[in-house]
This record gives sequence, C-alpha cells and structure tokens, in this order.
Amino acid sequence: MTLTPLVHWAQRHEEIFLRVELTDAQVSTLTWLLLALLFRGKHGSKLKIELIFNMICVLHLAQGYGAKGLHEYEFSLEFLFPVKPQVHKSTQRQVNLTVQKERRGWWERLTLQERRPVFLTPDFDRWLDESDAEMEIWEKVRINNRFISLKTAFLFMYNLVQFLGFSWIFVNMTVRLFIFGRDSLYDTFHTMSDIMFFCQILASVEVLNAAFGVVRTALIPTFIQVIGRNFILFIILGSLEEMHHRPVVFFVFYLWSTIEIFRYPFYMLGCCNTEWKTLTWLRYTVWIPLYPLGVLAEAVAVIQSIPIFDETRLFRIPLPKVIGTSVSFSYVLHVYLIFMFLGLFINFRHLYKQRKKRFRTKKRKAN
Repeated sequence: MTLTPLVHWAQRHEEIFLRVELTDAQVSTLTWLLLALLFRGKHGSKLKIELIFNMICVLHLAQGYGAKGLHEYEFSLEFLFPVKPQVHKSTQRQVNLTVQKERRGWWERLTLQERRPVFLTPDFDRWLDESDAEMEIWEKVRINNRFISLKTAFLFMYNLVQFLGFSWIFVNMTVRLFIFGRDSLYDTFHTMSDIMFFCQILASVEVLNAAFGVVRTALIPTFIQVIGRNFILFIILGSLEEMHHRPVVFFVFYLWSTIEIFRYPFYMLGCCNTEWKTLTWLRYTVWIPLYPLGVLAEAVAVIQSIPIFDETRLFRIPLPKVIGTSVSFSYVLHVYLIFMFLGLFINFRHLYKQRKKRFRTKKRKAN
C-alpha cells in the first residue's frame, strides 16, 4: 500500500522549499501536471476571460524509511499560483525540493485549496515571515554590493598601477629618444627593464581574472598575450646579456607600452561606468597597426637570440644517455616562432571581433 509522507514547506519571495521526511529514499518519478483554471469576471460592459495555469507536483517514491518504516510513498500538491517546472532534489538523507515561483511574490498559503493537507506542515528550520524574508533579500543585496565594490576597487587600482607603469616607460623612452637620438636605442634594457619586469609580472593577474570570472573576457587570448610577452621578456631578453644592447629591445618595449597606455585607462573608466569616446576609439583602433608590429619585433628578437643560444648552450635540453647528447634550445625557438604567428592570428581575430561588436552596439544605441 502506498503511503503519504510528512512534507515540510517554507517559502521566499522567489522560491518554495519542500522537505520530505524520508530517509534513504529513492525517487522513481517526479511529474508536473498542468491545471488550467478559467475565471470569468466583468470588466465594464465586456466579459473578461483569463487563464491561469497552476502546476500540480506529483512525487512518486519507490521506497524510503518514513514514519511507518520501509514503504512506498507518494504525494501531490496543487500550488496556489503558477510555478516553473524545474526542481532541485536530493535523496541522500532526505528529499529536498526547491520550486521556483513563476512570479515573485509572497503567498498566503501553499496550496490552492484553503484547507491545508494533513501531511503538510511548516518547515520551522527555514520558516521566515514576509518581513524577515525581505530583510534576508536586503542582506544578500548588501553583501553582493559590497563584493562588487571591492572588485571594482581592485580592478581600478590594478589598471591604475599598470597605466602608471607603462606611461612611465613610454614617456621616458620618448624623452630619451629626443635627447640622445639613436644612442637611446642601445641602453633601453638597462634603463627600462625593472619597470617592465614589474608590469609584466603583474599582468599575470589578468589571466587569473579571466580564469575565475572576475572580468568577462576570453581566457585563451589573454593567456597567449601574457605568456608570450613574459617569454620574450624573461627568456629571450632577460637571460641573454648579448641581447641587452640590441635596438630591437627598444622597439619591443615601445610598442608594448604604446598599446597599454590606451588600454588600461579605458578599463579604469569602465570601472567608474564612464566612457570617453576618443579613448574608446583609440583603445579599439591603435592595436590594428601596433599589435602586428609588436609581434614582428618579438620575432626579430627571437631570431637574433637563436645563434646566441647555440653558442652559449644555455637552456640546452638533455636527452637520454643512450643517445648521449642534448638538443639546443634554438630548436624550441624555431617551433615557438610558428606558434607566435599562430597566436597573432588568434588574438588579432579576437580583437577584431571585440572592435566590431563594440562599435556595432554603439551604432544600435545611437539609432
């Protein structure tokens, strides 16, 4: 014989909680029956007809330990107002159902029938009055707003620090170029590397932001750009003293900083929900010539470093003793050059889509 279990219920403005008093229960079926109720009423001289759809929740349990031991249990509920046919259930220790209301609001009772079913009782562990539920909502909003404020402050400070760092590099390199002319090309690494090291190490935060959803951006293009730059800076330029006096360092640093002095202030204004149209255009446009030139400068630096790695035998890759030799790191650099231009294609495509989407959205708003 099928029995009816004891069901506890509580509500919030957007959902209903049902807890079935059964242990080690196995849910066989959970069905929803659509009930159409027809209401007729007069609106002026016309007859007003409206349909309201309520859901009847029917829960069939194969077996479970309830008040009368191990039996088959089932129950059905016809809700007071429409609900969404989506439910979360858990059958480890007990059956928990979370039902979403179709419309946000506070119900005076759970079921359409005024008389409460004998198996239904309030869940005092989760029970809240309407005013208490409102306070719970405001507390969640307050916590959420605090989190958003902390996240906004963090992003603003990060972008500000990066903007100041790259601006310092750009301004100093520009001033030195006007004062010392071509001679400034040969000592760029010694004068700018410390700040560039700091900025590029800090840029790793962007990968974490994309990975954990702090900002809405694609992870793969961000990862490619940050890792690619750090590889050039720390492996190609930083580990070889012979590369420190090469003019290519000037062009790599100058192109990187030129792009970033427009990108980071754009993000800073975005944290304040502010937009400067000229800056927006520059942020989504200057990369078109500068980004490929930057990759080209990086490729030149890699090509110039290949004979140095062969000569110094730095970072050689050891092979098993059976072969009895090692492989020059230059072979890795040849492969890296291929992936560098593949990354250029991926990032260029991503940035172009961003630009197209940004200005298409602005045109729609203008219309």
